[in-house]
Amino acid sequence: MTPPLLRDAGPADAAGILAIYGPRVIDGTASYEEAPPSLEEMGRRMADVAARGLPWLVAELPEAPGRVAGYAYAGPFRTRSAYRHTVENSVYVADWAQGHGLGRLLLASLIDRCAALGYRRMVAVIGEKANAASVALHARLGFVEAGVIPGCGFKHGRWLDLYIMQRPLGDGARTPPADRPIGL
Repeated sequence: MTPPLLRDAGPADAAGILAIYGPRVIDGTASYEEAPPSLEEMGRRMADVAARGLPWLVAELPEAPGRVAGYAYAGPFRTRSAYRHTVENSVYVADWAQGHGLGRLLLASLIDRCAALGYRRMVAVIGEKANAASVALHARLGFVEAGVIPGCGFKHGRWLDLYIMQRPLGDGARTPPADRPIGL
């Protein structure tokens, strides 16, 4: 059996990424955006991640070559300089591609890439603890609960909690980090 292809995303992948993300914005609570971004905005977001030297990965299934089946990326956790050693992840898999282990493949690779870049902590900001698949995926890869912010989002006519998980990368907080330029 041919394994899924995992590769760095490029500008040509923006439409495929948006095809996965847009319905999650409209119908779900994984994202607290209320309207899907435009194709141009998705491209800008991807370029911003690339400009920071952070990974944005896509997965393809052998039976659907050239079609984005899932994606994952890391972005800055917060913009203040003291957070520059911490990244936040996002992972999405297309409905038609569920059950192939793509979420695990994408997130594991993202963790490895961010650790190799010298980041020390990865945070998952999950729209609601009720997103059981996302919570389970992160837990399988070493994330633990860091907290819940009750009722911090309002979408689909109801208040939503925000569930936060985290895991160390590399030495985590056991040793001082190599200095990273402020702004990255």
